[in-house]
Amino acid sequence: MHHFHYTGQNLTCESVDLAGVAQLYGTPTYVYSAATMADNYTRLAKGLAGLDVQICFAMKANSNLAVLRHFANLGAGFDLVSGGEIRRVQAAGANVQRSVFAGVGKTEAEIKLALAGGIFAFHVESEPELARINHVAGKLGVKAPIAIRINPDVDAHTHAKITTGKSDNKFGIPMKYAAAAYEAAAKYPHLLLRGVQMHIGSQLTSVAPFVEAVEKVAPFAAELKAKYGITYFSIGGGMGIVYRDALASGQQAWWDAQPADQRPLTPETYGAALVPLLKPLGLKILLEHGRFMVGNAGVLLARVEHLKRGAGKNFLVVDAAMNDLVRPAMYDSYHEIVPLHRDTARRALVADVVGPICESGDCFAKDRSIQEVGEGELLAFMSAGAYGYVMASRYNTRSMPAEVMVKGSAFELVNARETFEQVIAGEKIPAFLK
Repeated sequence: MHHFHYTGQNLTCESVDLAGVAQLYGTPTYVYSAATMADNYTRLAKGLAGLDVQICFAMKANSNLAVLRHFANLGAGFDLVSGGEIRRVQAAGANVQRSVFAGVGKTEAEIKLALAGGIFAFHVESEPELARINHVAGKLGVKAPIAIRINPDVDAHTHAKITTGKSDNKFGIPMKYAAAAYEAAAKYPHLLLRGVQMHIGSQLTSVAPFVEAVEKVAPFAAELKAKYGITYFSIGGGMGIVYRDALASGQQAWWDAQPADQRPLTPETYGAALVPLLKPLGLKILLEHGRFMVGNAGVLLARVEHLKRGAGKNFLVVDAAMNDLVRPAMYDSYHEIVPLHRDTARRALVADVVGPICESGDCFAKDRSIQEVGEGELLAFMSAGAYGYVMASRYNTRSMPAEVMVKGSAFELVNARETFEQVIAGEKIPAFLK
C-alpha cells in the first residue's frame, strides 16, 4: 500500500500534485510520502503483535535526514553499516542507543564512534572482528555489546547480488561454527554477549525462506539464552515490495483482486508465520527492514527530452539517468513508469526509456508500453524510495538530484539539487600543472 494515486488526471502524492513539485524544484527529483512510511512502520509492528519488537530501519535503503528523523519520531532505531551512517543518525537527532552496527569490515575508528554513541549492539560478522571490537573497547575501558551474525545457509530465492544467507556469501559465521564462535567471544573481557543475528537477503517475496531460517536458528538462540543469557534475536529484514503494478498496488481493490495464493508478501502474512516460532523464545525480536519501509514510499520524477524514432525501435529520452537511479542498470530491475498527466485518449507508445549518459546500460526499460508523451512532459518512476538516491553518483559530471518530502498537503525540499560548484568543491589543480 502507498499514497501515490491519480486525482482526476494528475498523479499525486498524498494531497500534493507532483507536477507542481517538478515545476518548483525541477527534475530529476525524488519525492517521498511520509504517510506511506508511517503506514509501513505501523503495519510491521502490528504484524508481530505479541512479541517484544524493536524495529531498526536499515538506513542503507534511504539515508536522507528527514527520512531518518521521521522513523525516529515513530519509534524506530536503525541498522547501521558505516561510520557515516552513525553520524547521519546523530545529525538527524535520532538515537544511536536503539541502533545496531552491522557490516563485514568495521574499522577501529568506526567501532570507537559506535561505542562513544552508546550503540545497542554490534552485529559481528567474523571471529577476527570479535578481537578487534574487544581491543577497541578495552582501550576505552568499556564492554562492547555484541551479537554474532549466523549464516543459516538458506536460499532466499532473490537476485544473486542481494542474497546474503547462503554459505558462499561473505556475510556471517556458518551455523556449524557458531557455537565455537560464541565460546570464543565469551572469553574476551571487553565483550558483552547480548544477542544473536541473521539476515538472509533482500526483496523476498515469499515467507517460506524466513520461516526456514528462523526454524534453523531459533533452537540455537534458545541455547544461547540458557548458556550466556542473551536477550534478543535479530531476524534481519528483506521483505520485498511490489515493483510491477506498483501504482495499482496502492489501492485496496488491487489487493482484493489478487488470487489468495498469489498475493504479495505482507507484514500480516509475515507476522502470522513467524510469531508462533519466535514467541516461545521469550527474547526481544529485532527487525532490520529497509526496502519494505521506504521502497514504495518514493518516486523519481523525470522530464521527457525527446522521442527518438529509430529503425524498428523507439527511444524515449528523459533527463534522469543511471547515475540518478542505478537499479535497472545494476540489477536489471523493473520500475513502473507512468505519466504525471494521464490522458486515456492518447495512444500507447512502445519504446526503450533511456537517459542521456554515454552508456548503453543507461536504460530504464526496454520495449515498454507507455502513454505517448512529448518533449517537456513529466514521468514518474514508481517504487524508487529504496536504493535510489543513496546509490546515485556524479557520473558524467551530473549533479545529484533533489529530494522532497510530502506530508498531507504540505511538501518541502529536504535535499537541494547539487550545484556544479559543489560537485568540484573538493578538487584542485596541483601547483606543478599551473
